[in-house]
Amino acid sequence: MVSIMDIYLLRYFLAVVETGSFTRAADRVFVTQPTLSAGIKKLEQQLGHSLFERTNRRVFLTDAGTRFLPRAKAILHECNMAQQVLDEAGQTPLLRIGVLTTLSNRKVGSLLASFRDRMPSAAIEITDGTEQELENRLEDRSLDFALSVHRGEPVDRSVPLGVEPYVFILSTDHALAKRTRVGATDLAEEYMIVRSRCEVLSETSRYFTDRNVRPRLVYRTPNDSRAVAMVAAGVGGTVVPASLVDERVSAVKLIGFDHERRIGLFLPRSDLPAETLEAGAEFTRHVQEVWA
Repeated sequence: MVSIMDIYLLRYFLAVVETGSFTRAADRVFVTQPTLSAGIKKLEQQLGHSLFERTNRRVFLTDAGTRFLPRAKAILHECNMAQQVLDEAGQTPLLRIGVLTTLSNRKVGSLLASFRDRMPSAAIEITDGTEQELENRLEDRSLDFALSVHRGEPVDRSVPLGVEPYVFILSTDHALAKRTRVGATDLAEEYMIVRSRCEVLSETSRYFTDRNVRPRLVYRTPNDSRAVAMVAAGVGGTVVPASLVDERVSAVKLIGFDHERRIGLFLPRSDLPAETLEAGAEFTRHVQEVWA
């Protein structure tokens, strides 16, 4: 059995599941990789089962790990709820908000700044994550709201906010920057930057390979701000959601690449504490009013 003193081991376990990597999981829970690996080993010893299969490139759940996963989420959820009950009385309203890593920093920053002006009494706690990471945190109740990709979820769980297309960006002094549209063949000799957390990464790769074009890949990064900065510096071009375009780069339509993404506000999976209800309702209204 896992004792209450070892609840941190469950956080280590879920971090590895969510990130698919011991390195990224260690970053997530703010420990070194050896510390996290030792914690996972300790948890496996306590349970008497191996939870992960490790390869040079990936980490996979074993059958035991797959069976343990929903129970671990449930245990962590109950611990979070217990802590929440203890913290409720007399506390400043706290909204725990998850933000998709590929959303525009400027847009999210503007949204949160205007909400603070609107309701200065509410405290805000922000967590970055991928779609799956945010979904997992909503499920285990460690997040109240999330701004993420909307894929037609029910209205009692999410609010659709809008649609944005994907565009191809180049440095402002690039030879193609003055054009409004470019095709795959126009980019055949160009250098390409890969946004590794892009939601349409596989579709982008297929777009070029289907047209027998293989641009030269010069940089790969999970950091969208870094990717845009590298484009502005003339290192290469890349596909981004339109909201990531700023004055440092030029955006052109990629002919035949008509993908777009829908953004939504994901709602709490359980009732908010009484002192947070007003702030939660106000945040929901605010996001619907200002997100465009």
